Amino acid sequence: MSRSAREDILARISRAVDGAPEVEIPRRYRATARVDDLVGLFTERVGDYRAIVHVVPEAEVPARIAGIVAGRRMVVPDGLPAEWTPPDASDAGPADPYTADGVITGCAVAIAETGTIVLDTGPGQGSRAQTLVPDYHLCVVRADQIVAGVPEAVSRLDPIRPLTWISGPSATSDIELNRVEGVHGPRTLEVLVAVS
Repeated sequence: MSRSAREDILARISRAVDGAPEVEIPRRYRATARVDDLVGLFTERVGDYRAIVHVVPEAEVPARIAGIVAGRRMVVPDGLPAEWTPPDASDAGPADPYTADGVITGCAVAIAETGTIVLDTGPGQGSRAQTLVPDYHLCVVRADQIVAGVPEAVSRLDPIRPLTWISGPSATSDIELNRVEGVHGPRTLEVLVAVS
């Protein structure tokens, strides 16, 4: 009876390390980064991804949302702050993501260095289908949700929750190196950064 090559290799490795002392591997990952202007860097990086970005005072967010989504049939996820809900959304009932013009959400956290928005399906963030199926996504990011880097973002997230990491509108260059937008998510991403 012959053993497979895989079993032979694993047996040889096991014999080679048998009796070797345990080695502690130091993990000195960068946990924080210094960014003087989180909002400025975040908006610059989100803009680099061809997203539409607006920095607005928090008090003006409801009026800006109403103006942006006027006339559009929007998916409004459960838990979206009432003041962010478009005035005509309650009359129409919940929009189907497959027939809606777009979706409006909040976020769990945003990352300045990468221009990334993270959704965790929490209140006001919607399900993956609600946020990935419509062709347009309006996301409200509060300034206090912006962190400098990925390690800080990860420390704020629950790894058990379904996470959607958004870095600009959906796009790919897999097809003959031509950029194609809207392949696996919204073709248009618009971001309102709410500052106090």
